[in-house]
Amino acid sequence: MIDFVELRRGMVDSQVRANDVTDLRIVAAMLDIPRERFVPEHLRSLAYIDDDLVIRAAANGAPARYLIEPMVLAKLLQLADIPPDALVLDIGVGTGYSAAVLARLCQQVVALEDDGDLVAAANAALADLAITNVAVLKGALTAGWAGEAPYDVILLNGSVDVVPQALFAQLKDGGRLVSVVGRGGAARAAVFTKVGSAVSERVVFNAAIPPLPGFEAAPQFTF
Repeated sequence: MIDFVELRRGMVDSQVRANDVTDLRIVAAMLDIPRERFVPEHLRSLAYIDDDLVIRAAANGAPARYLIEPMVLAKLLQLADIPPDALVLDIGVGTGYSAAVLARLCQQVVALEDDGDLVAAANAALADLAITNVAVLKGALTAGWAGEAPYDVILLNGSVDVVPQALFAQLKDGGRLVSVVGRGGAARAAVFTKVGSAVSERVVFNAAIPPLPGFEAAPQFTF
């Protein structure tokens, strides 16, 4: 029988603490949330590996979707510097793991997903864990969710070529958006901070995670 509690401790010790995640709230949340509950049953033995994990295989032209690796998620959350009273928009929430962790760090999470099956899976997992401060909504990821804006923090659960202006518009003054920008070895984790109408970017660490669909750069025409 798999000891998921021991695997969870190992994940936190070897992947999270070992990579300079010093925010004890993040450490405690990742120790507490059973990541295996957010993974397809046949893959639960892999729930704590140091890698991105497929939660929906590619099919019918739709790309595969992933839970991003725990180390990158933890470092993005630390980069976001989330206050306890924050309202957070979690984009590309998949089966809900990132929202479950965020729920321990902030007051309210709006979790956005464009796949109805993933929305249902996330709602079921969060309900099973009696997590009540997350609302999982279905909509276009690139559009965000303006109905609950402005947000203190926006998290993108996957790499992007570009961050749509619509998302920056949904940040509070002083709010932060965290994402991995770029692809493969060229990808970098960055925090964008909004001050007035201006947005500044600070690149912080290298990260290579699967892309979020819909955030591709527009084709460039050359002559």
